[in-house]
Amino acid sequence: MIIKSSTSLRNDYGTVSKLAHETDEPIYITKNGEGDIIIMSIEAYEKREQLLKLQSKLKIAEQSKISGAPSISLYEARTRLQEKYYPSLF
Repeated sequence: MIIKSSTSLRNDYGTVSKLAHETDEPIYITKNGEGDIIIMSIEAYEKREQLLKLQSKLKIAEQSKISGAPSISLYEARTRLQEKYYPSLF
């Protein structure tokens, strides 16, 4: 966990920005000794958002399977995709 004060952010933004890009981790900013905000690089934020979306989709798929929703095998899914995108092979 990286913790910096709001003063260091204000006085040395370049260093804090570089740290955010190098570590791909959130940086906790404190104000008057207490947690205030978190900053991170845009790249790290976008990766985190993609991971959260994927986790959400996996959870929905798992719940669907548990509830007994119809599913298809990997072989059948592959065959359907090949037929759709490469119909000349069939």
